[in-house]
Amino acid sequence: MPEQETDSTISARDLTRSFGNHIAVNHVSFQLRRGEVLGFLGPNGAGKTTTMQMLTGNLAPSRGEVRICGIDLLDEPVRAKAHIGYLPEVPPLYRELTVDEFLTLVAKLHRVPPARRRGAVTAAKQRCGLTIVGGRLIGALSKGYQQRVGIAQAIVHGPDIVILDEPTVGLDPNQIREIRGLIRELGGAHSVILSTHILPEVEAICDRVQIMHHGNLVYNDTIAALKQFESGATLLVGLRRAPPLAELAAVPGVAAADAVDPTLFRIQFSAGADPTDALVKLATARDWGLYQLQPAQTKLEDVFVNLTRREESP
Repeated sequence: MPEQETDSTISARDLTRSFGNHIAVNHVSFQLRRGEVLGFLGPNGAGKTTTMQMLTGNLAPSRGEVRICGIDLLDEPVRAKAHIGYLPEVPPLYRELTVDEFLTLVAKLHRVPPARRRGAVTAAKQRCGLTIVGGRLIGALSKGYQQRVGIAQAIVHGPDIVILDEPTVGLDPNQIREIRGLIRELGGAHSVILSTHILPEVEAICDRVQIMHHGNLVYNDTIAALKQFESGATLLVGLRRAPPLAELAAVPGVAAADAVDPTLFRIQFSAGADPTDALVKLATARDWGLYQLQPAQTKLEDVFVNLTRREESP
């Protein structure tokens, strides 16, 4: 195996899926590292769900390959899938079973040996905070506990990779906090892919983020790098006696000026320009009361909107 893949649990290369003339996923390649929590984002119709179905072996790619812990998913699907735990957006729960009965059934389906089955169920319940509800019917549990059962079924067989699709949808704030804490804890022992539309959730939980748009992977980097995305071309400028926006926008090298609040402004640079010196000189000469001047950190929402608003060239 190539050296760059020795620490990877998922390696997707040239992953493509077409439905007739429509290309849902277009030559996507990426790797998931061991112990990493990856935020997987995209607007509706971006190809995110199709990609996840290919990664879990529920949909064959039109071309490309997926290797799970070094195993080719198409050539050896049973071996490869044994390393994956999956929670779809609608948890696959049998509401008429108790938590213990359901997790035992899932362990059997994942071929956990009989001698290890009870211990595997007990460990999954402990990790997901389900010990006190093991004997209760799943249908009688709250939405938050049902989500926990869904996560428990995804980890009961001790997979290397856990894929979670919208695991906090429909939960109240306390339940969301609990599930987020559980996902962070899972990242210590598993590789995790988290698909969600809640962008602050990704910033709070994930180590890295990928954004898909029109079937293409348009962003793939760490959360730390995200905060510097295009920030080198943007300044936050604080002015106690601010001039009109049009006056700021007219400074040489400024492409746009927006008000964050009455005294704080986001200044975007023109291509190849740096208006910092000009802003300082004008602020001093015109007594604007300069009190802050710093590069702007980019939020995930800014990057997401920026990338997914761009239309593909014809």
